Amino acid sequence: MAALRRKFGEDYQVVNTNRGAPFSAPVRKKRQRFVEKNGRCNVQHGNLGGETSRYLSDLFTTLVDLKWRWNLLIFILTYTVAWLVMAFMWWLIAYIRGDLNHGHDTSYTPCVANVYNFPSAFLFFIETEATIGYGYRYITEKCPEGIILFLFQSLLGSIVDAFLIGCMFIKMSQPKKRAETLMFSQDAVISQRDGKLCLMFRVGNLRNSHMVSAQIRCKLIKSRQTPEGEFLPLDQCELDVGFGTGADQLFLVSPLTICHEINPKSPFFDLSQRSLMNEQFEIVVILEGIVETTGMTCQARTSYTEDEVLWGHRFLPVMSLEEGFFRVDYSQFHSTFEVPTPPYSVKEYEEKCSLPSPMATPHRDRVFSVNCLELTEERPSQGSGSASCRLPSKLQRMSSSGKEDLQRKVLRLSSQPSEKASSTGDLPLKLQRLGSSPGQGDGDGHFHLKALKVGFEPMTMTMSTGDLHQRSLPPTPAPISTHTHAPPHTPLPSAVGGRPEDNLPAKLRRMNADR
Repeated sequence: MAALRRKFGEDYQVVNTNRGAPFSAPVRKKRQRFVEKNGRCNVQHGNLGGETSRYLSDLFTTLVDLKWRWNLLIFILTYTVAWLVMAFMWWLIAYIRGDLNHGHDTSYTPCVANVYNFPSAFLFFIETEATIGYGYRYITEKCPEGIILFLFQSLLGSIVDAFLIGCMFIKMSQPKKRAETLMFSQDAVISQRDGKLCLMFRVGNLRNSHMVSAQIRCKLIKSRQTPEGEFLPLDQCELDVGFGTGADQLFLVSPLTICHEINPKSPFFDLSQRSLMNEQFEIVVILEGIVETTGMTCQARTSYTEDEVLWGHRFLPVMSLEEGFFRVDYSQFHSTFEVPTPPYSVKEYEEKCSLPSPMATPHRDRVFSVNCLELTEERPSQGSGSASCRLPSKLQRMSSSGKEDLQRKVLRLSSQPSEKASSTGDLPLKLQRLGSSPGQGDGDGHFHLKALKVGFEPMTMTMSTGDLHQRSLPPTPAPISTHTHAPPHTPLPSAVGGRPEDNLPAKLRRMNADR
């Protein structure tokens, strides 16, 4: 025990699963099994009616399937009746020919020499059938009916020998007894393996001779009701134990643990530790293989009911490395120990993992400047569309067709002198009038506009193309020199609380709209 805890940790505890040991859990009523632990199917056929004649049509299989006591009885009776019947026929020939009255007459030639009563006829048949041939009783050449009966006796004896001896040989060489040396664990366990919840049980081979092409299959026997209301008693469902990966093909030279992964395709997808107590099902395990010594196919069966499935357990290792070989300790073949296992089902776990996390909720990107348009297009698309698909239609058209023109205009406004940047169509009307005022073309330059600093303010998703153009030019007035001929300059209206063109007079708004 100390070595086991050093190997598996202090949290693990060995559990004795022997049915004879006392267990503190409440004893559940033993329910009817479909397949017994020894593999015998608990099914009886009744009310066959006229179908019993089908057994006689396959007489050889019927005799093989009978119990040994009935086979021995049929074997003895068949030979006894055949011998008596044939002895009677030899006696009848001697009686009809009158050989019984000339038993000791040396001058008389009978059909069979030295046959003068029924016991002598019976001995003649036994000596002929068994090819003993003592030489005292024999057939003479003056008895054609005896020759014909002798041929019939030889054919009938060969048929009876082939049938009965063959039947006994097949019954004695049946591989059913080979299944007695194939072991299954008394319980099945449910625990995690490789991060996945699995149903596991153990199989072993007690003989040194191998099982060739050993294959294992599992069936779930459980009653259910269809959506149409049909009740299916003892419905059979296949359990995948590695059919797709080839894990069901066994190399059974040492005990193996068979694993069924519980996934969305498994019938145990919604099985939890609590629901296991209320379930009623039976798992039938079928192990098939070819006996190496005889070449005959062998099949071993067992079953596990719901009270024989242990949640949160694992099998105790039975393999140990000795000097030059591996040793299997079958005393620990049925033992299990507890391991930490989540009590909920795989379905509940996947639903819990599929819930969206508030930290992982994606936020919507917002465009803050013209330069950001290129960055937004280069980002990978999130959700069902790209970032450009979340812009208004006007911004999408501008970003696809007129974005380059708008950037050139902005660069021209920031790099060229103020008189060239204030061209018609690029600046508001009030700045256009200021740019066309007298004295603008003088070398001194009484009136100069500052180089416009063009920058986009953070814009909302509902901003149109016209609003983007108006906001690209902030209403910062250029400083005006104190010249006597310069007209009084009125500062540009600010765009606080609305659009900049809303603060212009009505006439300027109409002119701006015409432009």
